[in-house]
This record gives sequence, structure tokens and C-alpha cells, in this order.
Amino acid sequence: MIKLAIVEDEARYAETLKSYLKRYETENGEHFQIQVFSDGLDIITDYTASYDIILLDIQMKHLNGMKTAQKIREFDEDVIFIFITSSTQFALEGYLVDALGYVLKPVPYLSFSKLLKKAVERTKKKKEAHYINVVVDGGTMRISLDSVSYMESQLHQLLIHTDKGNYLVPGPMKRMEETLMPYGFSKCHHAYLVNLSHVTGILNNHVQLSSDQQVPLSRTRKKQFMDCLTEYLGG
Repeated sequence: MIKLAIVEDEARYAETLKSYLKRYETENGEHFQIQVFSDGLDIITDYTASYDIILLDIQMKHLNGMKTAQKIREFDEDVIFIFITSSTQFALEGYLVDALGYVLKPVPYLSFSKLLKKAVERTKKKKEAHYINVVVDGGTMRISLDSVSYMESQLHQLLIHTDKGNYLVPGPMKRMEETLMPYGFSKCHHAYLVNLSHVTGILNNHVQLSSDQQVPLSRTRKKQFMDCLTEYLGG
């Protein structure tokens, strides 16, 4: 199932898009979970980073589509945007938020369905990857596990180090360890959980990472960590 949001302040266009989605489901054997918002402010309030595709009207009364997309990108780097617009002048700004494309009003089904097909195919490829949703200031963020190099425990919080930046989130290390062990993560120290795919070497009781950072490798964790790393590397 693909989770999809429509953000459109004109009710008739929202209904048109819903009918197009239903038609696409029938013709292509897909299943969408659809939620409709009448303004950009509505979707960014308590945004949960759970949508796969967002159909976004650019010209809206309170918060326009471009500003809405920019705000969403702060929490969700992977959701797919398709802009619905009455002018190419606005749609061409979509590259700023990595939009897949745009459809001009009045929306023709053929053009819409072709772009939607690309979005669906991209979504299915992304679902083969793995993500975690974490609570951050202002909402929930979806983080690709591939981008995480390591996590470190700081009292009752975790600092997640990724190639996009660092995120401080609430929660115990133990719960995160249990969640991520099946996806190639292992503890090298009681306070550090490492993504084995980012390990480039072991130097002087430290784990060397692809980011050129080093994290400590404790004596009590060394054997278990090396066993996990060896198994991960196929040896």
C-alpha cells in the first residue's frame, strides 16, 4: 500500500485528483491510502513523515505549496512531490525541493497518470530500503538507515550521526539496538552503536568509519563486535 496526501484548497480539484487516483488503482492494481488537506498549514502541523507521495497545489491561501514543500523537506528527505499548478512559472521552482514533476490545471488524466506511475515506481524502489522514524523538535523525521554511520548514547537520549547531519532524539540505546541489529548494526562500546556498512577499519581500539570519524571499541565488546563485522562482511 502506498500512502498518499493531496494538499489542495479547491475542493473540486481535490475531488478530481481523488477520482484519478481511484481510476489509477483500478487500471494498475495498486492500492492507495489517501488523505486530503485543504492547505499547506494543515499537513505540516504535526507532520509524521509517513507519506510516500504528496500531490501539492502550489497556489494556496495560507501557506503556498513551495513553502510547504520546503518545510516538509526539513523532516522528510524522501517523500515524492508532484506539484499541481496553473502556471509553469511556479512549477519550475520545484527543483529546489527535488520535486518529481508538475501537472498543469486543468489536470488531464493521461499526463497525471504518467507522472504518478513514475512516482509509484520510485516509491516501490525506496520501500526496498530501510528507514526509522524518530521524534525530533517540531515533529517526526524519517531517516534512511544507509545514511546512519553510528549512534551514541547521551543519558536518556541518542545522538544519531548521518551523512545529512546529526539528530538528537529521545529513547534508550537498548531499544534502538534491538531494532537495528537485523539491519547490520552492532555495539562496539556500551554507548556506541555502529552501522557495519560504514566501517573501514579497526585501529588502536577504535572503529574507523567511512566518514573519517573514529569511535571507541571497548575490550568487553571487541570479540562480539569483530564476530558481527566478520559475519557481515561474509567471512
